[in-house]
Amino acid sequence: EVQLVEVGGGLVLPGGSLRLSCATSGCTFEDYAMGWFRQAPGKEREGVSCISARDGSTYYADSVKGRFTISRDNAENTVSLQMNHLQLADPAVYYCAAGQVPRVLFPYSDAYHSWGQGTQVTVSS
Repeated sequence: EVQLVEVGGGLVLPGGSLRLSCATSGCTFEDYAMGWFRQAPGKEREGVSCISARDGSTYYADSVKGRFTISRDNAENTVSLQMNHLQLADPAVYYCAAGQVPRVLFPYSDAYHSWGQGTQVTVSS
């Protein structure tokens, strides 16, 4: 069974930064694409950023391009999301997800079969 554990959420001022990390176990990590999704109250879950299993190709939602950076460490079985210049539109529960997902399906939550419990990101002045 694949297990994902996110850490790194918290409260930050607008313009601030946070780094989320997701530790993975129970799978051959390098075989899986990894994604970060977020869900704000009353909204649908949104694909924020995703990274391929092996070739490093990435996806970013338009709303986070230039501000967020996804990376993975296949030796440590972790995926991270560096979030800079956080805005008042960014607060949500952020989820890590894993799946054998082709790039064309990166933003779609249904393509991922394993999920973490989520970590809260709050942006407030």
